[in-house]
Amino acid sequence: MKEHSKRFLNIVDDAKKRISETNVEAVKEKLDRGNTFYLVDVREESEWDKGHIKNAIYIGKGVIERDIEKKINNTDSEIILYCGGGFRSALAADSLQKMGYTNVYSMDGGYSGWVKAGYPVETE
Repeated sequence: MKEHSKRFLNIVDDAKKRISETNVEAVKEKLDRGNTFYLVDVREESEWDKGHIKNAIYIGKGVIERDIEKKINNTDSEIILYCGGGFRSALAADSLQKMGYTNVYSMDGGYSGWVKAGYPVETE
């Protein structure tokens, strides 16, 4: 597991007090049931290119506040964000909630948890 700085972990912990989280298994079940929601990968583009969850859309964390409305305009839409492990997606979820999005979740475990569980991924 990647070592993160204490200051980074502090802001993640602060964000997690305000957001809702889900986990890899719950997201896989929602996908298998055909539930309608947006699955958004907030990792770096180089990470996305190496592999991502099928049917996810890419909006990097660095630009999500700027670009979210171009892809998801309805602030009531269910949005599940994921990153590598669930830290950057927690920060992004906090930002989206501040923008008025009301149904946002961060996927704890992230892409690494998805891969570890043996769930399918795709590359472009």
